[in-house]
Amino acid sequence: MDNEKEAPPALSTGAPHMLTELWAAKTLDNPELAETAIRKAIRTARATQLHLHAHKFCAGHGVAAIAWSAESRMTLHTWPESSYAAADVFVCGDSDPANAAPVLVDAFQPERSDVRRFRRGVSSKPTG
Repeated sequence: MDNEKEAPPALSTGAPHMLTELWAAKTLDNPELAETAIRKAIRTARATQLHLHAHKFCAGHGVAAIAWSAESRMTLHTWPESSYAAADVFVCGDSDPANAAPVLVDAFQPERSDVRRFRRGVSSKPTG
């Protein structure tokens, strides 16, 4: 784009964003467990929870949950019919989203998990 040089990076140091996938996980249709796991994950990531909402879909289907924090947000989506869950934690400041993944692994006991870290708000193109 022509205006890329004019646009400053969104954040001076970037903000960490963790994506966690859980395969062959257990108890993925329980909204109370999802809420408890998210509350603990947010606290363990050293973030400040503001609001939390979990929605249970019809019988045999999963849960969608989101927690807003002062530092950003965490989401969790489960597919019990596939024994799969996906979560993401995006934070800024001194929070560490990497601390959330072990909490989710402990809560849902997957046979396999994958955690990926990204830096959001960092421009790979020079500015100015």
